[in-house]
Amino acid sequence: MAYATPEQVKERRGADALLLLTDRDGDGTADFSSDSGVLERALEDASAEIDTWLAAKYDLPLSETPAVLTRLAADIAVYRLAVGADRRTDEHRVRYDDAVALLKRIAKGEASLGLASPGAPSRAFVSSQPRRFTRDSMAGLAGGAPRERD
Repeated sequence: MAYATPEQVKERRGADALLLLTDRDGDGTADFSSDSGVLERALEDASAEIDTWLAAKYDLPLSETPAVLTRLAADIAVYRLAVGADRRTDEHRVRYDDAVALLKRIAKGEASLGLASPGAPSRAFVSSQPRRFTRDSMAGLAGGAPRERD
């Protein structure tokens, strides 16, 4: 599940900016329709990258998509498109670095997605009494000679 749609990226960055990044066939139109899928693939890749960080704190898939994830997915996807189209700028890199920094903070629990219940990953904990039967305590019970202790 992608955290942003091509239309949301277009609203955030503008059609002209996307044209420069997604016109892979050089025909003067952005290749983010379902036929070519350049932008869709970039958004899926960005969402997968986001999931690697969120999995440390949240059960996936999320029940809803917070607005911050839409922004992060758009920034990561645009950065990846810019690198692929040989059009990366400092702004693309800064936005990508900021997105990853925020995802790291979310994974550490220093920032929140604002969801009602984060739903931490399930973990099992086992505790027990100290061990009662050891070699030393069982020595000599089966007809063998007791072991000498150090």
